[in-house]
Amino acid sequence: MNRAAYKPVGVLLGLAAGAVAGVLFRQVWKMTAGDGEAPSATDEDRGWGEILAAAALQGAIFSAVRAAVDRGGAVGVRRLTGQWPD
Repeated sequence: MNRAAYKPVGVLLGLAAGAVAGVLFRQVWKMTAGDGEAPSATDEDRGWGEILAAAALQGAIFSAVRAAVDRGGAVGVRRLTGQWPD
């Protein structure tokens, strides 16, 4: 399967990965920080450590979910077409 044919599948999977990662991050943040909302970078009531920890956690979760979804999508395409997407 060529790259152009897989592109729409990749875009849809990316949107799904972002949504799943956002939900997962909010749940993990609630469990670890005991706070309902993760801090934004411009929240003046939060310290650097908390803001950077939240950003690092969010990035790690997003990357792991995205990699799992991308890999699962590629495996699914191979099962359907017999070819690994380029």
